[in-house]
Amino acid sequence: MRASEIRALFSVANRPEVVSLAGGMPFIQGLPLDVIGEAMQRLITTKGATALQYGSGQGDVELRERILEVCALEGITDAHPDDVVVTTGSQQALDLVTRIFVDPGDVILAEAPSYVGALGVFRSYEAQVEHVPMDAFGLIPEALERALLDARTAGKRVKFLYTIPNYHNPAGVTLTLERRHQVLEVCQRFGVLIVEDNPYGLLGFDREPLPAMRAFDDEGVLYLGSFSKTFAPGYRVGWVIAPHAVREKLVLASESSILSPSNASQMAITTYLDTCDWKGQIKSYRELYRERRDAMIGALSEHLPSATWNVPDGGFYVWVRLPEGLDARSMLPRAVTERVAYVPGTAFFYDGQGSDHMRLSFCYPTPERIREGVRRLASVVNAEADLVQLFGTRAELDDDPRDAEHPAPNLA
Repeated sequence: MRASEIRALFSVANRPEVVSLAGGMPFIQGLPLDVIGEAMQRLITTKGATALQYGSGQGDVELRERILEVCALEGITDAHPDDVVVTTGSQQALDLVTRIFVDPGDVILAEAPSYVGALGVFRSYEAQVEHVPMDAFGLIPEALERALLDARTAGKRVKFLYTIPNYHNPAGVTLTLERRHQVLEVCQRFGVLIVEDNPYGLLGFDREPLPAMRAFDDEGVLYLGSFSKTFAPGYRVGWVIAPHAVREKLVLASESSILSPSNASQMAITTYLDTCDWKGQIKSYRELYRERRDAMIGALSEHLPSATWNVPDGGFYVWVRLPEGLDARSMLPRAVTERVAYVPGTAFFYDGQGSDHMRLSFCYPTPERIREGVRRLASVVNAEADLVQLFGTRAELDDDPRDAEHPAPNLA
């Protein structure tokens, strides 16, 4: 395991004078904190002896029942509470799944780009990650089949496909319903497990959620979810829905590392789901994040027309391609000096691709701060472009451009 030097830059980026377009932090101030505070006080007053005690390694059964109510919104209606394993955030779920399935040298397929926190986990278990291209409609099934055929020809063991089908981190795109069926068919034909990571699925701006791939296959898909984006990351509660044999291994692996997930956090989540209008809160978040998405797209159009980007219809992120010749990683220190931060695209590739991209997050800053941040960023990009045009050279690339193999929490 290793840390990247850009972690030091982000300790500066957290200063209040810096507009951070880097971290995927939900806007917690949008929650009814007074109502939640009263509910948590009642929880400790009435059930504190249980909440503050050790719990089950698999997780509290009442919470597991509530989790299935949440998952039903995305078409998962055939799961049983026994199929659910509660984890300390979905990041722990990623770690457990990788620990169970991957031996050093095994291959994991992942979209290009992919979530930086997952890539760090995969590298720590000495997996080989091979990227599969995606486009505006998500992972390309034909490219997935080619990757699996190439791996089979080369005698490599592909343990699973890791995918973020909804409002992808960092690309912002969503896998279409037709492609979900195609990806499932390809993986079933090759006998490859799918790890479906879905923290953003309920945060679409203009439509109801698409069915999860787990809704169509209860044996070949491990479904990872989290309350971090739809409620509060501070409780660190996520989950895996898994077939029986895998579930038992997940529980054993979890117990060996943490004994049990936090009872207090689980009961707090259950209390929130039982006593608060959580569906209404998600709707409120969708409207809030849509306003911020619009602010970012508008600011990019005004201040940075030389770049290109996607327009996400949900989630937290805009994936920006820089003008020719610019390197997002080498430009980051200058951006932080100008009091704006982003995540370079190289963080989202196993092999150091992506130097011409950056991820911008619109979930946390206010629309006013987003517009100001993009204005500052545009001044940096335009100055860099002028230098490239003047001297006629591309930015120098590092020998090892991997950025954030083990990202700080404010980068995820």
